[in-house]
Amino acid sequence: MALPQAQIPPRGERLYEGKAKVVYATADPGLVRIYFKDDATAFDGRKRGTIGEKGRLNARIAAHLFRVVEAGGVPTHLVAVAGEQELLARRVAIIPLEVVVRNVVAGSLARRLGLAPGQVLEEPVLELYYKRDDLGDPLINRAHVRLLGIATAEELDRIEALALAVNRILRPYLAERDLILVDFKLEFGRSGDDILLADEISPDTCRLWDRSTGEPLDKDRFRHDLGGVADAYAEVWRRLEARG
Repeated sequence: MALPQAQIPPRGERLYEGKAKVVYATADPGLVRIYFKDDATAFDGRKRGTIGEKGRLNARIAAHLFRVVEAGGVPTHLVAVAGEQELLARRVAIIPLEVVVRNVVAGSLARRLGLAPGQVLEEPVLELYYKRDDLGDPLINRAHVRLLGIATAEELDRIEALALAVNRILRPYLAERDLILVDFKLEFGRSGDDILLADEISPDTCRLWDRSTGEPLDKDRFRHDLGGVADAYAEVWRRLEARG
């Protein structure tokens, strides 16, 4: 949703800058502004570039999909759209886990397990990665999560349940818009005693294939020099906006 500009607190100090976003404090200690950059990276930052309009499109797509999953019962950090490429969000303490849900074999799953790319999985595969750039975000399991003190068993149960709920909501929703949700990455944060879906859901964090052609409409176009990256992101937004 969009709030009147007068109701959106202005940016304060910069709290964090990552590869794709900048997080700013506001006068409200419970709220932050998240600016989506046009910068693009791949392969743990070894490849860098700029995708025109990416920040604006990802902010809109993320806000739209957060609202979709919220309607399905998944709590998120989103408060409002705060500008062309900014969101107003609840301030959370990010849990250093990347939760990946896979519906179709692609990327590292094919390489690690010797599976054929494009193979539809009988049930979703959920993977956990330790969010540490200096270690290359390694694949870990629940025992590692306990060893590292990242989350309690109860928190991890909740995180995994929410991730699978996002998949159950978005997979048919996107299919109705002729998009195959191949796989996606989620991040979660603590807000008091609550765990909220945070970060973003966008073509930066999802593999999305056109249902008719199998063409990727996501960051794989940047990763593998396929061209038409900005057009692919714009096409995803067009389909979401057109169907509501």
